[in-house]
Amino acid sequence: MTHAHPDIVFRMAFAGIRGMGYELAQRILDVIPSEKDFFSMPERELKALTGSRSKVHERKYRDEMLRKAEKELQFVQEKNIKVVYYTDDDYPRRLANASDAPILLYTIGQCNLNAKHVISVVGTRRSTHYGAQFCDRLVSDLSTMLAGEVIIVSGLAYGTDINAHRAALKYNVPTVGVQACGLNKIYPAEHRNDAAHIVQTGGAIVSDYTSQDEIHRGNFLARNRIIAALSDCTVVVESADKGGSLVTANIAASYSRDVFALPGRVTDEFSKGCNRLILNNQAAAITCAEDLIRAMRWESKEIPVQGKELELFPQLTAEQQSIVDFLRKQGDLHINDLASSLNVPIYRLMASLVELDTKGIISTLPGCRYTLNR
Repeated sequence: MTHAHPDIVFRMAFAGIRGMGYELAQRILDVIPSEKDFFSMPERELKALTGSRSKVHERKYRDEMLRKAEKELQFVQEKNIKVVYYTDDDYPRRLANASDAPILLYTIGQCNLNAKHVISVVGTRRSTHYGAQFCDRLVSDLSTMLAGEVIIVSGLAYGTDINAHRAALKYNVPTVGVQACGLNKIYPAEHRNDAAHIVQTGGAIVSDYTSQDEIHRGNFLARNRIIAALSDCTVVVESADKGGSLVTANIAASYSRDVFALPGRVTDEFSKGCNRLILNNQAAAITCAEDLIRAMRWESKEIPVQGKELELFPQLTAEQQSIVDFLRKQGDLHINDLASSLNVPIYRLMASLVELDTKGIISTLPGCRYTLNR
């Protein structure tokens, strides 16, 4: 009988209803007193209150969800898995701002999902040396430069995801792996040791799937919304023209989160997606941790060096010098304005801008704008 279940079972069953999200849960609970009432109420009364004739109101369906939840409760208790419901104080506050966020998370680990700075790092599963090096340097510098706790979020997948997690482990930064399956398994299995290390060192593995859910392709796209919503910003390290990381970037933007992308050579397959994000003003170019910190207006432990003399960097090409001279005269400019004024193709201009940024002569601003460091 429904009244014999503890409240957590009703919540788990409610969260497991097909299509249940943050907004839908709130709408239902505006007219029904509690999750328990949803499952115990007669079908006719429930339909009348909600004004809907959905299958989820049928007694058979609701009873099946309760049976599944009761079985899942036994699993999470045996495995010491924490269940975080959307009305709990420790439900991730950033996640609560996404209308399609899951109302319940299963988590292993003691990571603070409400840390001061949370950054998602995503990218291709076929990461190059360029992308791997950037991941390592970005996480290393964020760990030393940011004032306040830093969390790195990714999806435990091959390539960029695992590079980001491993960089976080290397530099003692808590990291969160968001799974596209239940916590009864680690996917891919090759990353099982990494997942264990993540949990043991202050990170967490999280999922909105149960141990009874089958893993299928659609899970990965659905998982991306959690990666985007858990974070203040998303960094796309490498991506081909199409890929899950571009989906994550679009989702992050839809949540009004900042998106950054690592520029690369126009001839590199796994830089095409990032370059397109930047050129379409869907992401700000990022070359280092300082770019991100400045764009996010976060407090840094290190005070940026002021008063750099350009003479310290004498090895500028004629094109780079023309960029410096023009920025000194005009102030900060969009990349399109620079390309038009200097009559330089954007693909070639971007290479010079990245080089100048790396040398500390210019800085990248949000919206593909550049400014001279004075």
